[in-house]
Amino acid sequence: MNSSLIPERAISVSPSLAATLGLEEAVMLSLLTEAMSYLAPVHSNGFQWCHLKDDQVQRLMPFWSDHDIARIAKSLRDKGVLLISSAPYFESHELRVALNERKGPASFSAQVSQSPLNRPHNQVSPGASPMAPNWQPTEDVYTQLAQHNVPRAFAREQIPEFVTYWREQGQSAHSWGAKFIQQVLRKWREQETEFGRREQEAPMASGWRPSPDAIDVLVRHAGINQCFVEDAIAEFVLYWRERGEASRTWNSKFIQHVRRQWARYTATLQHDTEPRPLAEDWTPSEDVFEVLALANIDLRFAREQLKEFCIYWRDTGQLHGSWNTKFLQHVKYQWAKRLNGAPLQQGNVNAGQTNPANGRTRDRSVSDQLADRSWAL
Repeated sequence: MNSSLIPERAISVSPSLAATLGLEEAVMLSLLTEAMSYLAPVHSNGFQWCHLKDDQVQRLMPFWSDHDIARIAKSLRDKGVLLISSAPYFESHELRVALNERKGPASFSAQVSQSPLNRPHNQVSPGASPMAPNWQPTEDVYTQLAQHNVPRAFAREQIPEFVTYWREQGQSAHSWGAKFIQQVLRKWREQETEFGRREQEAPMASGWRPSPDAIDVLVRHAGINQCFVEDAIAEFVLYWRERGEASRTWNSKFIQHVRRQWARYTATLQHDTEPRPLAEDWTPSEDVFEVLALANIDLRFAREQLKEFCIYWRDTGQLHGSWNTKFLQHVKYQWAKRLNGAPLQQGNVNAGQTNPANGRTRDRSVSDQLADRSWAL
């Protein structure tokens, strides 16, 4: 049959059908329904079969590739709307299809002309039926759902809601099975997505540590002192355990947290380098408290350490290039001791003082000061 027998006209697609089947599927169904009204169908086994050759398909659907045509036709078949007896289109270059409705030979033309894609929206097509109160999916529906790995028990759980909804809508449909498959697949994908999200998210554990990759990013790539990274772990864990939140990106959060602390810390060192004794009226700069806040250290706790810190260092008379850094290290040390529940020993206040084995603190680099653990002994 010549392809010119199929006239070219605008494509009419029902929005509700597109929402149910998918836009591409609704477009193809509209085109096939239109073509069937011009081609002589063959009645077989209760169905009206239509044979479209390659040139007819290309005239009907010039905007799709061969693989697209095969894919969309298969989707319509899987949803129970279309029957296909030909091989995939990209292999056979023909379509032998039938609407999945058993019809008599004489009534086919009238029935196709009243397709849901060609009739006014407020008319009910012949053959469409309302939702029955005792509607149940067929075995074919369960088989198609099983091909998508949907358990039968899950599908059965959706039946009451499905029936109630469509009975309240008062609409009729040719294939309630296709609508049911669409709804169950949507619900199943939503459940899989939710389960996947919950399985990946986890609350902060008391013994949590950053992964080796996270530490490598901070130490090797960002150039942050490893001791500084280690000191930040206890503070990070405490903060997120108190908040009680779950996350699947704890390592990313930790990397951001340490980078912010390090940027503040290094900026404080760069602006305070001249050695001098601790002044009588000395107080930490606001930058120090911002760094402590980024470390999730209670600022009231930090201020409580100030008096003892000043008394000790004024009594020693030592010179230091950065009292802000000294106070920052002292507070972080005291806070870590508090988190670990260890009793504070006499002399802890002189965190970072001169150690004969390491030389005077003010003569050492920032990396040496951070790596120094003599005050923790």
